[in-house]
Amino acid sequence: MFKAKIILIGPSESGKTVLANFLSDTVETIGGEYSPTQGVRILEFESQIEGSGDKSSLCEVELWDCAGDFKFESCWPALLKDSNGVVIVFNPDVQRHLMEVETWHSMFISSQGLHDNQCLLMAHHKPGSGTDNGRPDLASHLNRLPLIHTNLEEDPEAVRREFRRYLDNVVQTLSESQEREEMSIIT
Repeated sequence: MFKAKIILIGPSESGKTVLANFLSDTVETIGGEYSPTQGVRILEFESQIEGSGDKSSLCEVELWDCAGDFKFESCWPALLKDSNGVVIVFNPDVQRHLMEVETWHSMFISSQGLHDNQCLLMAHHKPGSGTDNGRPDLASHLNRLPLIHTNLEEDPEAVRREFRRYLDNVVQTLSESQEREEMSIIT
């Protein structure tokens, strides 16, 4: 069984915690007030890897729901240690979020040397905001990264399905890396 550490990052109030709770099937008291994450929340769950039905195809997932406030910036290098993937969540309806995506990419993805398939952009649409499924106006080098639009009101299972597809890519990369390492030991 593979174990994957996925970092969920992005601007404050972009919907990271709501998505983390949904993807991990975590049930928390639903309140109307926004309560920012302090530091990090780690959610653990298992996910079935696509294309196989036996028990060995489960993946243990650690989903690290990281605070989007830059006052926690000094903690971020420790959070990144041994991470296997990064998901940047942003609200495409907030101009400031669109501008911050490049900063998050630079700090969490470029600095780690992650492959494009280990990264995911989630344009999270808040309830009642509607859904524009076009590509948001982001820096050109971010256009090569996979992007999904998320709206938990309109099609929650599509969000789960796309996240599992992303997780499959991360596990495939881990598997290939492990195989290369084993072959280097043998030869």
